[in-house]
Amino acid sequence: MTDTQRSGCPINLSLEVIGDKWSLLVIRDMMFGNRRHFRELLLGSEEGIASNILADRLQRLTEEGLISRRPDPTHKQKVIYSLTEPAIQLVPVLAALGSWGRRHLKVSRELAIRAELLERGGPEMWDAFMDELREQHLGIGRPAGSRSVFAELREAYLAEVAAAGVSRGA
Repeated sequence: MTDTQRSGCPINLSLEVIGDKWSLLVIRDMMFGNRRHFRELLLGSEEGIASNILADRLQRLTEEGLISRRPDPTHKQKVIYSLTEPAIQLVPVLAALGSWGRRHLKVSRELAIRAELLERGGPEMWDAFMDELREQHLGIGRPAGSRSVFAELREAYLAEVAAAGVSRGA
């Protein structure tokens, strides 16, 4: 235990890594939005993260081993961020947080649909999603014809956005 840690409690230590206001949201956007570049993460943030905060979180998450970065072969000045195995294993945690939030907080339907599907899909869906993330971020192949949880979640989200647009007169 270092001097900067409050205690060796696993919950405390986890919160010291991902318990700030933005870290889990950056991981969420990489996980559910497949945002892999700084600009995508900055402009795609529902919550409007500031560029200096995003840069700090990306650096911290890299230092903690939750994401990795490598040069983008298509552009000299860009990097590609990837989730690491420890971040991918946060899928059940994010599913549980989303489920709790849906039950106890005032959420929008379009932003809650993925949480609902993950809750209904349970561990089987979470495992399939983690395998898909391993393929996307770590290059670990899956069997041909494997289910795309990412596509299922995206389609459900887009359908809810379309329905909300129609019902709101847009």
